[in-house]
Amino acid sequence: MKPAALGSGQKVKPNPTRSRRLFAEIWKHRMTYTLLIPGLIWLILFAYLPMGGLSLAFKEYKANLGIWGSPWVGFENFKYVFRDPTFIDAVWRTLYINILKLIVQFPFPILLALMLNELRMRRTKKIFQTVFTFPHFLSWIIVSGIVINVLAYDGLVNSALALVGLPTINFLGSEDTFVPMLLLTDIWKSTGWGAIIYLAAISGIDQDQYESAQIDGASRLQQMFRITLPNILPTITVMFILNVGGLMSSGFDQIFNLANAATQNVSEVLDVYIYRITFQSSTDFSFSTAVSLFRSLVNMFLLLAADRVAKKLGGDGLFR
Repeated sequence: MKPAALGSGQKVKPNPTRSRRLFAEIWKHRMTYTLLIPGLIWLILFAYLPMGGLSLAFKEYKANLGIWGSPWVGFENFKYVFRDPTFIDAVWRTLYINILKLIVQFPFPILLALMLNELRMRRTKKIFQTVFTFPHFLSWIIVSGIVINVLAYDGLVNSALALVGLPTINFLGSEDTFVPMLLLTDIWKSTGWGAIIYLAAISGIDQDQYESAQIDGASRLQQMFRITLPNILPTITVMFILNVGGLMSSGFDQIFNLANAATQNVSEVLDVYIYRITFQSSTDFSFSTAVSLFRSLVNMFLLLAADRVAKKLGGDGLFR
């Protein structure tokens, strides 16, 4: 017999079976979920709760009233932001530096991972991996100190040039050399750490593919281009999308520690601009929050756009 049709006033009761299955799965993997709890608490406390402060971008901040008591001004702060020519310059400068980093720096971890994977001596491979990864754990303060001691006008390189009678080069005080210096120091510091992700992806490749290729007479180079690279292409796609999603964030620590008064015209990116208007000029937290919110929205748009393009080109992307 067919069940009687429900009347207009009757409601469909939720299916308890689905809820039971969900709770059964959670209980089955309870240890995994327990390990996730500290990370979730950190994420809520330091990533989601502070989002309430973004309302400051739409208010005129008054210290005696606090964030919640300050009066609403709508989009007035954003009007002031887009009228500031220094802000526009900082946006274009940020995009220029980060696009250069994306083009020049992004392939280096991939190349390093491919080269380390070709090493057959495990001990040598571990030594090289440790040497290349170590700079990641140095703060930009230490790195900038090393760079200053080596490349300063009276540093190690210029002293050696003067010793052999060659003209000295003002590496740190020239606008022409500042951006290349950013690229070189960033490559040196981050390449080894970035290669770990690709090495992990390479380790998951089925070794039967390499054995079949060797039987067919494929060289090591052919195996790299026909097996290794195609298998890690999804990882490369994901990392590229994440890098595109950070084009408006240009590494404040690096630029702040390497820049000086002589390179101010080429070093004031958006992060440095936010720092300057917040702490070095007349303090206006509403204005700087509006700039930060604009930066985050642009980063989100770039992330979604890169994900969409990756899917159009046949990749997996970040979102289903």
